[in-house]
Amino acid sequence: MANRLTKIYTRTGDKGDTGLADGSRVAKDAPRIEAMGEIDELNSAIGVLLCEALPDDLRVCLTNVQNDLFDLGGELSVPGHTILADSHVTQLEAALDHFNATLPTLKDFILPGGSRAAALAHVARTVCRRAERRVITLSKSEAVPVLACPYLNRLSDLLFVVARVLNRHAQGMDVLWQPGRNRK
Repeated sequence: MANRLTKIYTRTGDKGDTGLADGSRVAKDAPRIEAMGEIDELNSAIGVLLCEALPDDLRVCLTNVQNDLFDLGGELSVPGHTILADSHVTQLEAALDHFNATLPTLKDFILPGGSRAAALAHVARTVCRRAERRVITLSKSEAVPVLACPYLNRLSDLLFVVARVLNRHAQGMDVLWQPGRNRK
């Protein structure tokens, strides 16, 4: 990898195409590149969240997720290559169960917000949903990694729970939706 990154600019994409890891070239706005870009944005959103003060178990969980997302991007970059396993989805489900067990039952819809860290988790959640939609769009025309959608689906659920945990961690509460609040 070090030899591959000695020169950052290559000029090979100046005309609107880019290379996949398998050596093929595709348009920069191709559905595969869109999906990869959304996963990259999601990883960056989680990176911003990791800049906040977080409980250690959440920090470890989200750092593992970042590595998984890089692997998923790699899978998309080499069509037919598999890195993620069922265990990756199972780990997200275990984290969901672990973190959700500490929360009160949700009786109302909540708004994104509360503490800064929780709001950042909500932003990451919405980026995750968009990444999932781009993978679904890609799947309509090309093969996608079999675990891409299940992984992203569980991850968006986990990020929702993480936001709730972070609000509690900040001694705050979820921001509850008040239907019709602005009616006159």
